[in-house]
Amino acid sequence: MTAAGLPTRRPSSPAQLRRVFGAFPTGVTAVAALADGVPVGLAASSFTSVSLHPPLVSVSIAHTSTTWPLLAGRARLGVTVLGADQERACAQLASQDGDRFAGLDWHATDGGAVLLRGACAWFDTSVEQQVTAGDHDIVILRIHALGAEHAVPPLVFHTGRYRRLAETTTSPNAPTTQHLTTSEETP
Repeated sequence: MTAAGLPTRRPSSPAQLRRVFGAFPTGVTAVAALADGVPVGLAASSFTSVSLHPPLVSVSIAHTSTTWPLLAGRARLGVTVLGADQERACAQLASQDGDRFAGLDWHATDGGAVLLRGACAWFDTSVEQQVTAGDHDIVILRIHALGAEHAVPPLVFHTGRYRRLAETTTSPNAPTTQHLTTSEETP
């Protein structure tokens, strides 16, 4: 079967789905809060804007997450959109072992949301709604405060690897364009 001349087939495995989903580049976020005075968090690439009125974003969390139960009941959650230089922070937050915040530069808000410094954007949020969707929960978050540092480029996840946006110009008067590079390449 084809669609518009492109070969298609039914999804046959989670690995196949993950490979095809990975063709869509995403930003990477840290979702974090204080739990008994200690920062707790996870990395999530399934983050998206939802609504302007009221201000909402969402993140999808796997049912297998052992961190989400520690975060779900917190009054406030910090969502940090990681910058291109925060690949190590992302790896730490995705780790199953050790102190995920060791050596990271973070700040807790008065409400207990944890935000990482050096990021390109951040949101102080609370859980508005949680919807079960297959093997994940879609967590809708209400935004209470936010900020952005547009000079900081984002960390991008694409085809199973971290990548960076790189600016290029073809001539001094040409408009600037951006393209993806792998984390091994110098932007």
